[in-house]
Amino acid sequence: MEFSPPLYSATLIKRYKRFLADIQGDDGSEMTLHCPNTGAMTSCAEPGWRVWYSDSGNPKRKYPCTWELVQNDQGHWICVNTGRANGLAELGIRNGLLESLAADADIRREVRYGSENSRIDLLLSGNDLISCYIEVKSVTLLGDNGRGYFPDAVTARGQKHLRELMEMVQQGHRAVLLFVVPHTGIERVSPAQHIDPEYARLCREAVGAGVEFLALGCDIDANGIRPIRALPVDLLP
Repeated sequence: MEFSPPLYSATLIKRYKRFLADIQGDDGSEMTLHCPNTGAMTSCAEPGWRVWYSDSGNPKRKYPCTWELVQNDQGHWICVNTGRANGLAELGIRNGLLESLAADADIRREVRYGSENSRIDLLLSGNDLISCYIEVKSVTLLGDNGRGYFPDAVTARGQKHLRELMEMVQQGHRAVLLFVVPHTGIERVSPAQHIDPEYARLCREAVGAGVEFLALGCDIDANGIRPIRALPVDLLP
């Protein structure tokens, strides 16, 4: 997933009101970016860090530029644009990086499913496969020793998705929670028991019910984001 046209870089002043971030260019000029991330962005938005942003070229947008990447004080690259996670997940599947998911499957996005009126991120089918419902979550919260955590704030929506995935297994389908990890410092993933204990509990319940948990690590630089390998997922506290 290469950035075209190339990204621009600047220094972060602050992120605020969830969807906005102020930056300062190397020439001293200031600009407000759209921040496409509704999470807490813990350890992803410190003032003074280097950021990279895309320009839509659309003068009708109030904030035509979008925050894409940040580099933290440890040198790790992080993609803060959660809208890219589904594309990275599909690319990782197509490239055969997740052995349990068929690289040649038919993949549809945003398909309605479940009794709680959800949309599944990716639905794999075809080639005599059992339908496989894949919920994608972007992981950018780095803890100690290379461990990443999801979520970075209490998520009622994420809890709902786990219940929906368990329902799909009960109906005879496959169900997968796929953690996409656009953070070069994260080497393994766990539910954030310390942030959302109910979500962590539902993860353990889900794996017992037959939901599969996978994680996909990425390489990142100013030129693009590339899924490169499967990462381990630890569900026990």
